[in-house]
Amino acid sequence: MDTQTLVRLLDLTGIAVFALSGALMAVRLRQTLVTASFFALVTGVGGGSVRDLLIGAPVFWVQDGAIGAVCIAIALVVWVTPERWWQGQLLEWADAAGLAAYAVFGTAKALAWGVAPVPALMMGVITGCVGGTIRDILAGVPSIIMRPEIYVTAAALASGLFLVLTSLGVATSVAAVAGAASGFVLRGAAIRWSLALPTYRGRPESR
Repeated sequence: MDTQTLVRLLDLTGIAVFALSGALMAVRLRQTLVTASFFALVTGVGGGSVRDLLIGAPVFWVQDGAIGAVCIAIALVVWVTPERWWQGQLLEWADAAGLAAYAVFGTAKALAWGVAPVPALMMGVITGCVGGTIRDILAGVPSIIMRPEIYVTAAALASGLFLVLTSLGVATSVAAVAGAASGFVLRGAAIRWSLALPTYRGRPESR
């Protein structure tokens, strides 16, 4: 598989699973098909849109009409299929897959547009995290980034490992798979075992 094909696959994977998580959120809240489609779209393209605006690239889904169609199609599939298909932690696992794939893709695109490595890592995190954040805000639920559970850290791991491996001369396709896999495993572990980072407790007051 050549690099261009792999990057495109990561892009579509991130969009599709984020769109799925957005549609699932809407149907769990007993919203309309229009709302489910809107949730799928903004969740699928939210992070990438912010990334493209920051790096000065054309907003990707405006240039590719198929992406919006895919998001709406996913919302329709969720809407017409039995609810039991989507029970359990599927939303969380779909979000984990999107987070990992999209973090790597966002970093790769930023590098391709001449962004330096450290800001490129940040673009990867933004790409992976912003769509889910927008979804949660629209749904009126506490955003995952406001909880200590590992989330942003998983995106940073995926992006950072991709950057390190490519800087060491590892093939882009191998680095991308390794980075996305590492981010997914870390986020999956957080889902499975409720892993969280320490929270700020403040310094004890002196007497």
